[in-house]
Amino acid sequence: MKHAGPKIALVTGAGSGIGKAAAIALAGGRYTVILAGRRLDRLQNVQAEIQTRFGSDSQSYPVAADVSNPDDVAQLFDLIGQQYGRLDLLFNNAGRGNPPGSFLEWSAQQWNEVVGTNLNGMFFCLQHAFRLMSRQSPRGGRIINNGSLSAYSPRPNSVAYTATKHAVTGLTKAACLEGRQHDIAVGQIDIGNAMSELAEPMANGTLQANGEITPEPLIDVELVGRAVLQMANLPLEANVLFQTLMATKMPFVGRG
Repeated sequence: MKHAGPKIALVTGAGSGIGKAAAIALAGGRYTVILAGRRLDRLQNVQAEIQTRFGSDSQSYPVAADVSNPDDVAQLFDLIGQQYGRLDLLFNNAGRGNPPGSFLEWSAQQWNEVVGTNLNGMFFCLQHAFRLMSRQSPRGGRIINNGSLSAYSPRPNSVAYTATKHAVTGLTKAACLEGRQHDIAVGQIDIGNAMSELAEPMANGTLQANGEITPEPLIDVELVGRAVLQMANLPLEANVLFQTLMATKMPFVGRG
């Protein structure tokens, strides 16, 4: 049994970068998209762009929510449940980079802010998505976690970001296993050097493992949106557990 009408998608961190690109791609794929993020003004700008691209009939709704706050997440999913009665896709995307400088100088608060968004926030959203998807009719849905190439291999000065992204890989595997009994498919997209606020400085040069500062190639962030849409459109009996999307010539495979 298939759900009649447009599919409902939630994108966290939808106000910029990868989240914005995914939200636009999903809207273009005729999903109704809930745009979640900390800054309502950015979400409203994304909503306006979606309407400009696809017409005023395209459905997207901005909701201010901080995924590191469990109360915000609970309210967000309560709203989705009350307004739509279901959720077909969660793009679990919201994240933040490392605190500046050496980890030797970080405060406990700086560490906790990264963990709070990149790991705790992803878990809170996944947990609520499972609760909603497992009881809706027809049952089931898809969750795509945003990992990173840092889920496999660190960059210099990236202790907090790398630790959380390694943890996301474990979360994806465990949730994929737990999702079987609920018809929930859980996968992960690991992105390298997509043009976003986080990655943009790499074009001018970024620190390499050998201590050199080297410019790195970037890919259009719209390619990530297209990849997320492709994963989202699979039938639930199929799952992309891990997808790596990266700039072909970036220093990742091998030794640079």
